[in-house]
Order: sequence, then C-alpha cells, then structure tokens
Amino acid sequence: AHLVHIDGHRPCHFPSSLLQYTPSTMATPSNCDVPNGGADSADDFVETPKLVKVEAETRPDFKELQSIERKRREILLRAELPFWRIIMFWSGTCLKEIASDSLVWTTICIYVGIRIFANFIDYVPESVELLSKTNVGILGGFLSFFLVLFVNQTNGRFLEMYGFSKACSGRIQDVAGLAKTQLPVEVGEKLVRHFNAAHIAGYVGLNAIGMGSPYSKTFFFDHYNAENNLLTPGEMKILSHHDMNNSGLCMKELTTWCQQDVTDARIAGHIDTYQEKFFHDKILAFRAAMDGMYDYTDQPPHFFYIHFLVLLSALYLPLFAIDTAYAAGWGADKAIGLDILQGLIVFLQCVFVVGLRSLATNMIDPYGDDLEDLSVINYVEGTLEICSTIMNARQE
Repeated sequence: AHLVHIDGHRPCHFPSSLLQYTPSTMATPSNCDVPNGGADSADDFVETPKLVKVEAETRPDFKELQSIERKRREILLRAELPFWRIIMFWSGTCLKEIASDSLVWTTICIYVGIRIFANFIDYVPESVELLSKTNVGILGGFLSFFLVLFVNQTNGRFLEMYGFSKACSGRIQDVAGLAKTQLPVEVGEKLVRHFNAAHIAGYVGLNAIGMGSPYSKTFFFDHYNAENNLLTPGEMKILSHHDMNNSGLCMKELTTWCQQDVTDARIAGHIDTYQEKFFHDKILAFRAAMDGMYDYTDQPPHFFYIHFLVLLSALYLPLFAIDTAYAAGWGADKAIGLDILQGLIVFLQCVFVVGLRSLATNMIDPYGDDLEDLSVINYVEGTLEICSTIMNARQE
C-alpha cells in the first residue's frame, strides 16, 4: 500500500496498483482524515476525485513500425532478383519457420536414429520386409493437395484485403479531387481532414478483432494527427467516448462526419443534390472497403481445417522418415552416400510440408507485424501525400 494525500488531509492507504490511475470520482475510505468520517455508517464515505486506470501502451512505437515497414518494402523488391541472390536471404523466407519447427527436427531425428541403428548391425531386420509393403506416398499425395488448396485460399484472402486497403486509399483520393474542384477551400479541407482521420482510425480499430493490430492510437493515429492536423482538440474531445484501440466505431463516426460535411455543403448551396450523391457514393464505398477488411479479419479460415492439416503433417512426416530410412539399405546394401541422399530427401519433404503450411498461416492476418504483412504505413502516408498534392494544386 502507498500513502495518497487527498485535499490536504492526512494520507490514506491505497494499493500500489492505483498509482497508475488518474483523478475522477470515488468514495473515500473512513480511515482517511476527511470531514464527517470515522463512524461505521453511510457517512463514512464522501465524494472525492476518483482514480481511473490508464493502461500503458505495449504495442510498437512509431519508430518500430517504420523499421518494420522499411524491411517490408525491401523484401518486396527482392522478387525480381536472380535465384542465387534470393536463396541467400534469411528474413522474409520460410527458413526461419522451418528452423524453429519442432516437427522438422523430430522427423530428421527419427531418420538419423534409424540409419545409425542400421549402420551398427550387419543383418536385415524382419520389419524391413513388412514396411516395404506400405505405401506412405498415398498419404503424401492427399496432404500435398490439401496444403496447396490451403495456400491458394489464404493467398486469395490476402489479395482481397490488399484490394480493400488500396480501395480505401483510392476513394479518399476521389473525394479529395471532387472537394478541390467543387467545394470552397475551407469546406473541402475539412472534409479531406475527416476522411484521412477515418482512414487511419480504421487501421487502429482492427486491434479489436482477429489477432489484433500493431497500430495503436498513441503511436499511430496520434502521430499522424499531430503531423497533419487532421482533427482539432475539440473534435478529438467529441470522439473521446470511443475506445479507438478496441473498436471500429471511431472510424464509423468519422465516416459519418464526412457525409455530414457533404450534406452541409449542399445545404449551403456549394453543390447540388447530384453532386452530393456522387460524394456520398465515394464515402460509402470507402466504408464498404473498410468493412471488408474487418470482416475478413474477424473470420479467419476455420480452425477445424487448420487442425486437420497440422494433424496430417504430424502423422505423415515421421512416417515418411521411417519409410525412407528403412528403404535406404540394410546389411550389405548400406552406403553412407545413400544415407546422406535419402536424408536430404527427408529434409526437402519437411521443407515442402512445413513451408507450405507456414506460408498459408502467415497470410491469414495481413495487418499484423510480420515482415510478410501489408505495408499499412505506405498506404496511409501515400494517401496523405496525394491528398496534399490535390488540395494544393494550382494551374497558374
């Protein structure tokens, strides 16, 4: 417990956890030196400033987000490099996932253990003939089909969500162009400010669903808001009832503000009803694209399907290692070269199975902090820069 002074009276004892709180309204315990206190009655408590918890932000700060973004953009440029340069990379590849996957090492250990045993004996065990009648390849064929199908599905999701992100940026640019040419400067700039704020708030709100988002109000929205003057202090106060970090409602309200800005412009006589409808269509298209991002994030591929693939992989790879190890030769047919070659085949099968599974799972949530995820900062900053160019355009 710690001593906390209230309104100049003698200190009260509060738990240390309350030291992270800010004043509001609470009941003061009777063991504090306050007026009318001291008896076990309803008068033992008086209204004084309350302590409200302020949670520390644990997600990446803006410098960390920028560092991740730079690495993402660098990885995107590797796609057209020659094969000998591509194969030398570690980050942004399947190698890291494979090296840390226990199933890979278990499979290799099973193969190595059997081959060590085979090289220590001079006879052929009876189990060799029995295992020669099995056909593990059938299971491998089925697993390959399901893995490729899984990758194809998650890649489709990934590209759809990329399309939603670019659609959001495109609709904002459309509205900026219309605002520049059809609205007074002050009205147009207000509309574009609100629209860009809705864009950024939408990415922050993704933290409320799915696997969470590294983009926080403190380190993401507030940074761009301060840098670009998107919302005034008064407007921020109006939105303060929304928990931007854990809800998409702030984005929804800001989008509605944009619609209200357009309606006010029509009432003021700056545009007619036809032009107003065109503005609203663009704003609603933005909201639909943002909703698409939220919908896909909220509903990842079924866990049942993922568990099925993991179970098949966990059964298939050890069986494949056993089958390959027994087929590598016993007694007089042993050869170190053949052991190494068959071991390489086992490792390549692990790369295929675990690599495809990791590739698919990494594409499920493209708004995380993985290097393979979408470049959200690039989309936000690109949109802000283009809007600035549009709003400052001059023919003279």
